[in-house]
Amino acid sequence: MINVLYDNRQDFMEITDENMKAIEEAINATIKTENVMGNFEVSVSFVTNDEIKELNRIYRQVDSETDVLSFPMDEDEEDPEGFIMLGDVIISTQKIIEQAEELGHSLQREMLYLTVHSMLHLLGYDHMEEFEKEEMRQREKEIMKELKLFK
Repeated sequence: MINVLYDNRQDFMEITDENMKAIEEAINATIKTENVMGNFEVSVSFVTNDEIKELNRIYRQVDSETDVLSFPMDEDEEDPEGFIMLGDVIISTQKIIEQAEELGHSLQREMLYLTVHSMLHLLGYDHMEEFEKEEMRQREKEIMKELKLFK
């Protein structure tokens, strides 16, 4: 079971109930595909390019905008309701709009891709080395196929 906490700190893109339901499906598909068992909690924040740039500068020492940031929790402790906090996903809605336009995707598809990408980071994947990047891309494709968003 998954519990998703939402924080919308932007006004560039409306975040609808349908969006939130799709995000939860993407998170569940990622967890299922990775064969992770348990009750998990994830926070998903929607921010502006300015805010994500500042977070990127503070936490990664990279002074530029990015589309999504992931902050895994390194704790396996359950909260009082029995959920393990996987971490935080922070998405720039301005980047969703820019990249969806650039790639010819729907806003929903771009938002779900960024969610899957970030969830894989929360589950321990990285793409610093080429072999890691290839493995992560393969996992993303599998999950996007499961969501019927990638052929």
